[in-house]
Amino acid sequence: MLKGLEKLTYLLFVFVIYCCLLLSPALAAEQPPAVGSTLPPIKLAVPDDPQVKNYLGLSGGKQFTIPQIEAQAVIIQIFNMY
Repeated sequence: MLKGLEKLTYLLFVFVIYCCLLLSPALAAEQPPAVGSTLPPIKLAVPDDPQVKNYLGLSGGKQFTIPQIEAQAVIIQIFNMY
């Protein structure tokens, strides 16, 4: 009986892992931002280099958001590595 229970436990474990892998993309963002729309709020770490902080117009804090950058336009390049 124990051997059958071990097999059932193993199959259940494999099924749960399979379901998690199958559903993981669905748990990511629902849709990418539409062309011309705004990005959701993204918090970024404030650079340690004072020159870079000055270039971006940042002061204090450990994190900042894109709208806090003092610029007429901000270009964001997103890499999809997977």
